[in-house]
Formats: sequence, C-alpha cells, structure tokens
Amino acid sequence: MINFNPLQLFQTKGKIKKVFREAKASYLNRIRFAVGMFYFGMGLSFATWASRIPDIKTALHLTEGDLGSILFALPMGQLIVMPFSGKMVTKFGSHRVLIFSLIMYVLSLANLGLATTGSQLSIGLFLFGLFGNLANIAVNTQGVYTEVLFKKTIMSSFHGMWSFAGFTGALVGLGMLALKLKPLHHFLIVGVVVLLMIAFNFKFLIRAKEKIKHNTEKRRIFVKPDSGLIWLGVIGFCSMASEGVMFDWSGVYFKDIVQAPGPLVVLGYTSFMIMMAGGRFLGDGLINKFGRERVMQISGIMISAGLFTAVFLPYIVPCTIAFMAVGLGVATIVPTVYSLAGKNPTVPAGEALTIVSSVSFLGFLMGPPVIGHSTKLRT
Repeated sequence: MINFNPLQLFQTKGKIKKVFREAKASYLNRIRFAVGMFYFGMGLSFATWASRIPDIKTALHLTEGDLGSILFALPMGQLIVMPFSGKMVTKFGSHRVLIFSLIMYVLSLANLGLATTGSQLSIGLFLFGLFGNLANIAVNTQGVYTEVLFKKTIMSSFHGMWSFAGFTGALVGLGMLALKLKPLHHFLIVGVVVLLMIAFNFKFLIRAKEKIKHNTEKRRIFVKPDSGLIWLGVIGFCSMASEGVMFDWSGVYFKDIVQAPGPLVVLGYTSFMIMMAGGRFLGDGLINKFGRERVMQISGIMISAGLFTAVFLPYIVPCTIAFMAVGLGVATIVPTVYSLAGKNPTVPAGEALTIVSSVSFLGFLMGPPVIGHSTKLRT
C-alpha cells in the first residue's frame, strides 16, 4: 500500500466549525477566493502544457499518430487512480488531497519539459493525468462545499476561474514563444507561480469530512449507479470531449491545417478560451433567466456548428469564429452537470460528484487521442 502520510503535513489550522454559516461575508468571500485560486492553478498548469504541445511535438519529431498514442497516457493515469480518488478525498479530507495533488501536478508539469523521447513523455503524461484526477475530484468537492456556504449557485464561476486560467496560460504561452524560451523553462516559471498560489490560500480551504457507514458501503459496491447520474455523466463526457479536442489539437490544427503564421498558431486556442471563460462567468445569470434545459440545448447546437465550421472552412478567420462558438457552447454544460449532481436526492454529494466528474473527465482525456488516431487512419 502507498503511504500517504505526507498529506498530514498540509493540515490547515483553524478548523471551520458548525457555526461557519454565520461567519462574516468578508470571510466567506475569502474562502471563495481561495477555492477559486486552486481552480485557477489547475487550469493554468494544464493550459501551460497545452500551449506547448506543437513545440514538443516538433522537438520530439512526432507524427499526429505518435502524438495521439502518447496522449493516451493521460487518460490511463486518470483511470488508474479513479477508483481511489473519492475514497482518498473522504478519508484524508478534500483540503489535504487538493494541496498534495496540486503540488504533485506542478512537479509533473515540470517533468514534461524534461522529456527527450516519446516514452519519457508518456510516463510524464501518465503522472500528469494521475495527479490531475486527484486534484479535479478534490477541488470540485471544495467547490460543492463552498456553494453550500453561499446558498446559491456559484459553481459556474469556479469553472470560469479554470477557464480564465486557460486563457491566461495561452497568453503566457504566446509570450514564451515570442521570447523563444524552451518548454522546460516555461513550465518551471508557471510551477513557481502555482506554488505561491497554494502557499497564500491553502489555510482558507474548507475542512470537512463526509460520514460514511462502512457496513452499508460494502453492500453498495456492486449496486448499479443512479441512472440520472449516468446520463449527467454522458452529457458531461460529450462536452468535455469537445474541450479536450480544443485544448490538445487547436494549436496543431492552426499550425498544420489552417497554416497560421508564427505566434498566431495559438489564436484558435486563445479565442476558444476567451469565450469559454466569459460564458462561465455569465453562466449563472443566463441559467436563471432562460433555464438549464434551454441553455444546454443551445450550447449543444453551438458546439456542433462550431466544429463543423472549423472542418469545412479551414481558414484563419472562419476557424477563429468557429472556435469561439465551441468555447461559448461548452461554457455552462459541465458546471450545470456538476451542480445538478451535487443536488441528487438519493446519493450523497461527494459520491455523486465523483461518479459524474469521473465519467465527464474521461471525455476530456480520451477525445484528443481518438482524434490523433483517426487522423493517422485517414492519412
């Protein structure tokens, strides 16, 4: 068994008691800010990797098929740890798991910059996916707890922080390309920034543990999951598959197909991230005005229209507009799915969130490798 005792090093001081609901608004806002910064740190780390995929592909002399095969290491890392993520969050607390996993996530990012062969990159991506899944489950659990404190829907704004971090990562990547810095140096700079975010915010994470009756848990291991959660997971899977394709292949698509000049290779990724981030910050208001069902229907149409436009009109202006449509389309789907999962009347919030987020995130990680292999088969 792996010894997770290092998690004890990150035990926060000042445990929030039952009276935390009566805390001052300023302190609650500080908690919300801290949780939001952890979302930001995760998004910045992933966007940093995504922004340098074309350079790493070129440096390692990888074909589209080779890159697609290597990208499978990411979902493999997630699949390995997936059965244990929820249990670790429950046993050690989401605050400890989040701090530990995000630190390891940053270290894994730095390792990607050290890769000189495809096999080394695969190992690095496996670890990147493993710690990324742990951080994903833990940070969304923190998001659910914080939403309870505010007694209103704020999950979309948290995911907006993740998306805004992606946009920031794209801009930083553009700057690093202009400065001609190697991916390793780029990754190390971002890693230091994320570690500073952790240092200034970890004390404000919510300390909470879900009480689980062990006697009933054994009986429920092989029970079929709630069908509503499965369908929410399927919806999230489709949306996040589209996100994953944008993250991992937008740069390659603009470089090899659209043939965007120089630094404009990240234009598609940047336009996608701007619209997704903006849509998520406005998402709660749109849902309150038009309803979840209508917003999700329109979002699905926008995703499909954007992807088809990018394929049939592979030119810089239409593709940029198409990627913006995809970004706006995926903006509210996943936050809505997670919020609905947390309100499931028959399954505890932590378990429901683990099921839905795990299924959804599979689409995020498996979509890009499928695109790579389909390209290989076509050629």
